[in-house]
Amino acid sequence: MASPILPGTGLGSGLDIGAIVTALVNADKSAKQTQIDTQTKNNTLKISGVGTLKSALTTFQSTLATLGSKTNPAFSGYTATSGTPGTLTATSDNTAVSGTYSVVVNNLATGSKVASASFAGGASSAIPSGTLKISQNGTDYDVTIPANATLQSTRDAINTAQASNGISANIVTDASGASRLVISSSKTGAGSDLTVSGIAGLEIDGTKVMSNPPAAGDSGAVSAVAKDASLTIDGLAVTSKSNTVSGAISGLTLNLVTASSTPTTVTVEANTKGLQTSVQAFVDAYNALKSTVDTLSKATPDEDGKLTVQAAFTGDSLPRSLIADIRGQLTAVGAGGPLAVLSQLGVMTDSLTGNLKLDTAAFNKAMATPGMTGQVQQLFNGTDDTNGLLARMSKAVDPYLKASADGKTHGLLDQRLTILNNNSKNIASQQQMLDVRVANLTKTLTAKYNAMDLLVGQMKATASNITSFFTSLTAQQSAK
Repeated sequence: MASPILPGTGLGSGLDIGAIVTALVNADKSAKQTQIDTQTKNNTLKISGVGTLKSALTTFQSTLATLGSKTNPAFSGYTATSGTPGTLTATSDNTAVSGTYSVVVNNLATGSKVASASFAGGASSAIPSGTLKISQNGTDYDVTIPANATLQSTRDAINTAQASNGISANIVTDASGASRLVISSSKTGAGSDLTVSGIAGLEIDGTKVMSNPPAAGDSGAVSAVAKDASLTIDGLAVTSKSNTVSGAISGLTLNLVTASSTPTTVTVEANTKGLQTSVQAFVDAYNALKSTVDTLSKATPDEDGKLTVQAAFTGDSLPRSLIADIRGQLTAVGAGGPLAVLSQLGVMTDSLTGNLKLDTAAFNKAMATPGMTGQVQQLFNGTDDTNGLLARMSKAVDPYLKASADGKTHGLLDQRLTILNNNSKNIASQQQMLDVRVANLTKTLTAKYNAMDLLVGQMKATASNITSFFTSLTAQQSAK
């Protein structure tokens, strides 16, 4: 809004009306403007602080999730190494023991793949309507085939209805243009063969293998029926329904990749060095979060060392509650076992900073105890998805970041951010009202002082006229 104050002095009074009005308006505005500026600064600082804290908590949870990964566990008490990863890979849990094993993979577990008799009309061949029944392991999966269906639309109907059950279909067309419906299952192991019935022309008995090459009317399993994986471990025969073999060796899971007559050596060792690295990563993640919280909470002196500069959460109980909730999990009862608290691993709290620190000498001494590496894995990862230290710490952070299950309540930081954003709107409204008040006051005072200036000018003109009259009169009298 343009200011109604005009520069320069009044023509009548000679006063600097603009300066006078500006001084009066500023005197009236100063206290409220200072209040608004202070509120704006503090509110902006807090909004920034909430964003910084949310980012730090998200990073902390992400680190915990990475350390607790099931596919690439950071706290494995033992490391299982395959001498031939192209044949098989191995992972271990906290029940493993050190040792070596010779494994030969005779064949992989396979799933069922079956094909129908051929249709001379290709993919557009007409298929009767009805209910197509796909059976596997005693379970029937029904697919509705509508009127005017074709081999292609039947394939699409199977994929739509049975994808979640691991069953898929496709069409294979030979050189003559004849097509077969081929149905596959992701389930492996002997006895998982598919059978298809209910629609004329699509009957398939997956327990029978088609001839090679098949006759036009042949249907059945393609190449071979489904079979179990077969392997030997130290000369002992083992079979498995899937290519993930668990339980054959206590504490180990073997992931079969390909068959090979050459033995693969699997070596299991205590993971002392890897655990130390992971424990240090945990300590570093906690300390990074605490450092952020401290920075956001602690007031600091200004550049001159005289005034105290408030931080985003100075005097706020929220950061203290957050750290208390997280630290509470360091001593809370978790999965149980002989290893219950981090101090047994040499992880202590610095009395001055409150940060965690790892005493490597104490850690290595603890790891010398037989079976302790497995206990470290149990302490951090737990015996289920909830009682490990990593899961409990992540859960302690959830109330600050995540909404309630029903979506009615937002996380504590989002609630705080909503309040601060509302404060921003309120402050902006106060500023707008103050600006309007300043504009109106400026306009009013300018008008009053201009009117005064006009009146003074008129009075001066009148005085000048009177003076001139008496001067003229005196001159006339003197001339007589």
